[in-house]
Amino acid sequence: MPLLNLVLKLAHAAPNYSFSFIGTHKSNAILFPKPYIPSNIKPYSISDGIPEGHVLGKNPIEKLNLFLETGPDNLHKGIQLAEADTNKRVTCIIADAFVTSSLLVANKLNVPWIAFWLPVSCSLSLYFYTDLIRHHCAKHAGNSTLDFLPGLSKLRVEDIPQDLLDVGEKETIFSRELVSLGWVLPQAKAVVMNFFEELDPPLFVQDMRSKLQTLLYVKSLPSPLLPPPDADSSGCLSWLDKKSSRSVVYVCFGSVVVPPPHELVAVAEALEQSGFPFLWSLKEDLTGLLPKGFIERSSIRGKIVSWVPQTQVLAHDSVGVFVTHCGSSSVSESVWSGVPMICRPFFGDQEVCGRVIEEIWEIGVIIEGRVFTKSGLLKSLNLILVQEEGKKTRDNALNVKKTVREAARSRDLKTLVEIISRS
Repeated sequence: MPLLNLVLKLAHAAPNYSFSFIGTHKSNAILFPKPYIPSNIKPYSISDGIPEGHVLGKNPIEKLNLFLETGPDNLHKGIQLAEADTNKRVTCIIADAFVTSSLLVANKLNVPWIAFWLPVSCSLSLYFYTDLIRHHCAKHAGNSTLDFLPGLSKLRVEDIPQDLLDVGEKETIFSRELVSLGWVLPQAKAVVMNFFEELDPPLFVQDMRSKLQTLLYVKSLPSPLLPPPDADSSGCLSWLDKKSSRSVVYVCFGSVVVPPPHELVAVAEALEQSGFPFLWSLKEDLTGLLPKGFIERSSIRGKIVSWVPQTQVLAHDSVGVFVTHCGSSSVSESVWSGVPMICRPFFGDQEVCGRVIEEIWEIGVIIEGRVFTKSGLLKSLNLILVQEEGKKTRDNALNVKKTVREAARSRDLKTLVEIISRS
């Protein structure tokens, strides 16, 4: 969805250009039955690389590896579909930076390649210092800081994605893609950050600009793909209307992460004992793992639903804290709304994101021990919502909100349109 949001901004800024959006059948089916997609954006679907009859395991990286195995041939098929349908030649490729095979396709077609960086922006630094990081991590414990990273000296060994550290037999297709980013991304005509430059450490930004041809920040919030304001099928917004300002605990772990059963139980027990009103977005098939009678006992001050309009929920005045897995979209939406976070990172760049939230922006905390326990979550909830010590975190979150709301990044969007128009 973030990539489509970027394309929506481009389609509005450059109405005379046609944008062919290439995705898998499943993702396009979710994104495109929308009445507000402009006529100069058209989807084309390619295979997700999952063999027929293949049963996926619980590791979300497996799907990535299967998709990446299809290589440039699969992506090129999508482009051929678009060219045959429109009778136009593709003149520029904008792609998820992690799909590095799109660079091979761009080189084959002799067109510019623009990489869209979806994770938290600070994580980009890791892929330019991979050898140094691996050497440091092999020698130091988890709480050792990576003081050689420009602007990011507060990152620690324990924050580094395991996929970046895997070598030899442990290496997967995805981990090889990660390691290649340090020499692939400088070949991009531009790298577009899906975030706010105002929040990034200046030394980090300066370092990245020295390594890339062009670094742009284009953030599309509020999302153009939000449901209409009156769409509240789960009743979340009307429920929040009845709660006090900044009093509600909002819990959501995104569409991919599934916490282990004992952690779900710990979250439920902490929410019940805390006494705070809560809204929990939890997949329906996971509710059976919650403590017996929990849903009934908490029905007066708690609401559990399988889906929420998250951007609108986070923007609601009643929400006081967001318990999150630190997915980049969730973090962006929380920052935009000034909601402090309690972080339980699971994989990938989420560990880095948690550290940035806690120690660079100071707008949240990482859960004690990095796993949910009843006592750990209770401690974090009380810190953020009650204690005087948490007031600084709450104030920082509101100040960050003010900063990003006042920031004008239109010139970077204009630069991106200019790059596309020259191709």
